[in-house]
Amino acid sequence: MVESYKVHLDNLDLKILKHIALHGREGIRSLARELGKSPSTISERLRKLESLGIIQKYTALLDYGKLGYEINALILIQVDGKFIEDLEKELSYEPNVRAVYDITGVYDVAIIVSFKSVHQLDAFVKSLIKKRPVKRSMTSLVFRVVKEDPHIKEFLERKK
Repeated sequence: MVESYKVHLDNLDLKILKHIALHGREGIRSLARELGKSPSTISERLRKLESLGIIQKYTALLDYGKLGYEINALILIQVDGKFIEDLEKELSYEPNVRAVYDITGVYDVAIIVSFKSVHQLDAFVKSLIKKRPVKRSMTSLVFRVVKEDPHIKEFLERKK
């Protein structure tokens, strides 16, 4: 179960977060120089932001389409209620599942998947609907990605 709580971040914390969101992880000395702080201060702040779970990982943004994963789909799943969390956890370990969302409405779970072929997607969907707690699913293919961004621009552009 994910707990959500608000933490107090000062101006330096926000500057660090904005910088690494836009530019990725770079050397602490370089970041310290850019923000006008000592490397030890920046290092301490990064450790704090990591320990609070605000910075969850440092990663590259990849264009999976250019790597051959051209089939993207949104799959909505209706699940027997007592098995929702178990199914969500199971799906989170699937290698082609990029996101798992616990949602409200007619469907209980939404997942985003990427595959190299329609055949792979077809096999995945067929194995999914065979799972006992799955009552119903609906798959929508993505024709074109209009926007896909892990960042909230309002946060990155906000002045403080």
